[in-house]
Amino acid sequence: MRTFRNPFLNWLVEHPALAVWALVGIALLFLAILPILLYLTPITKVPLVYNIRNLQNRWKTTLVTALAFTLVTGLLTFMLSFVKGMDRLIESSGHPGNIMILSDGATDEAFSSLANFSLKQLPGDIQDQIELFVKEVYVVVMYLVPDPPPGARPRRFVQLRGLDNMPLAATLHNVELGVGAWPSASGVRRIEGGETALEVVLGHGVARAFGADLGKPIVELGDTLKLGDRKWVVVGIMAEGSASFSSEIWTRDLHVQQNFGRENSYCSYVVRIKNATPEKMKAAVKALKDVKIERNFQAYTEREYYAKMSDTSRQFSVASYVVAFIMAIGGVLGIMNTMYAAISQRSKDIGVLRLMGYRRWQILLSFQFESMIIAILGGVLGCVLAYLIFDGRTVTSIISSGAGGGGKTVVLQLTFNLGVLMVGLIFTLLMGAIGGFIPAFSAMRLRPLESLK
Repeated sequence: MRTFRNPFLNWLVEHPALAVWALVGIALLFLAILPILLYLTPITKVPLVYNIRNLQNRWKTTLVTALAFTLVTGLLTFMLSFVKGMDRLIESSGHPGNIMILSDGATDEAFSSLANFSLKQLPGDIQDQIELFVKEVYVVVMYLVPDPPPGARPRRFVQLRGLDNMPLAATLHNVELGVGAWPSASGVRRIEGGETALEVVLGHGVARAFGADLGKPIVELGDTLKLGDRKWVVVGIMAEGSASFSSEIWTRDLHVQQNFGRENSYCSYVVRIKNATPEKMKAAVKALKDVKIERNFQAYTEREYYAKMSDTSRQFSVASYVVAFIMAIGGVLGIMNTMYAAISQRSKDIGVLRLMGYRRWQILLSFQFESMIIAILGGVLGCVLAYLIFDGRTVTSIISSGAGGGGKTVVLQLTFNLGVLMVGLIFTLLMGAIGGFIPAFSAMRLRPLESLK
């Protein structure tokens, strides 16, 4: 394959199909923006006040069509903000120097089973590379919502992670405590009524989700939860920005093992490699896979492990565009119907404009610009409403951790940035341009004398 010095030309050669679609998109976008650009120039054209007055006279039809654009654009920006929030969550998960050790054949920690293990069982050259080491047991459990109102969800499935050394695990995973403290050595606390409850630390995301179930912004220290057959008391809440761990509950490893059928077993070991470089991490992963003890290991860099969740993000992104495309067809047909109705009602106006000396292309430009006004009004309103309603909201989703693995319940924050809003507006312009062009072309072809009959 021929290569060029220009990286853009190389990209075109390597992705011909994408290049064709990109050129089509640029052409359509130019078609959408052209009427707006021409109306900003001082050339002779049909007065803008003519288009505005006609939109006012048909305000009911204009409003319904604009609301269709509002719905399509609002839905698209909402779905894109979800994808952007998921991408941001995945990108912030995993430390470049951490390696996750699972049982041989396991691709997800939920299905991994490892016996109790000591670093002393590893070869000396591997031990010398390890800076931090934590044992973890991970389960998905059911949380019962206390006194849910009628119609509200009665339960949630949440992730519970048991750790042998929680402060060390926090250092290993770059997790900071926002309020409260880490569980005590025993991990047990007496609560009101003389009962004992097991101590937990909640991720900030799951704390907000639990708080919403209780009708308040966030769970507070001292609140109790019902997980399985035991009561658990909140002693700490992680700070915001704790990546995927913000959707988890942390506690002592012994409590998870005893209450959820994981006696004397762990799901994963996580190690931090000293002075990690990509080459050093690759060699360490291979060395851990080659270790022969009671059971062989499977090893991944932590970044590699969490990157598998991005498959779900890509699938949702594709699904978002497919749904938006299907809805866009309805939006295009709606504006075509509106503009055809306008042409049938204003055929005499078109004849008068032609007799006044306006050219065919000016008639085309006038009607195309009119459809763009409707699209822009509806699209901008859709973007604004989606931003005001959903920006910063937290949603709960189940994302796959890869083929053969399980699903993880995560609480993520919808992210509206300039890119999401620009995609929504460009999408609106394209719908308006495509839907308005055929009717505008039809109006351009009307003969002056025949239209006046």
